[in-house]
Amino acid sequence: MISAGDFKKGITLSWNNGLWQIVDFQHVKPGKGAAFVRAKLKNIVTGTTKEETFNPTEKFDLAHIETKDMQYLYNDGQLYYFMDPETYEQIPLNYHQVEEAIKYLKENDFAQMRFYQGNPFEVSAPNFVELEIIETEPGFKGDTATGANKPATTET
Repeated sequence: MISAGDFKKGITLSWNNGLWQIVDFQHVKPGKGAAFVRAKLKNIVTGTTKEETFNPTEKFDLAHIETKDMQYLYNDGQLYYFMDPETYEQIPLNYHQVEEAIKYLKENDFAQMRFYQGNPFEVSAPNFVELEIIETEPGFKGDTATGANKPATTET
């Protein structure tokens, strides 16, 4: 159990018949009236976000999340397949579940997968990746006084 006064970013709660991750929160102490906590929550299953206001003493159940390193195998056009390197079990995920991480993953790369009650719900890209630059636009002459930055297309 955790109270709203102890919220931190990234905590996953079992609340309101769903799994919700705290994206942002703020303790508010108005001049008149009682203090409260305003939190921005993301539903892990559907991806929707909403803002809620809680009493700081309100209690919530923490969701027990398991994290495993999984190997990205391939994409068949609709699903993305990952493999557990210990059991060789393959797990298919849809685009919504790998949306952010897939931009940085090549085949056979490892990523962290999060599970709730044995079901995968999210994939995180590694902190560091090596990707080949496929194309960049030419820089403009005279645009290098403060450092030249230009967009690049990578192999993923």
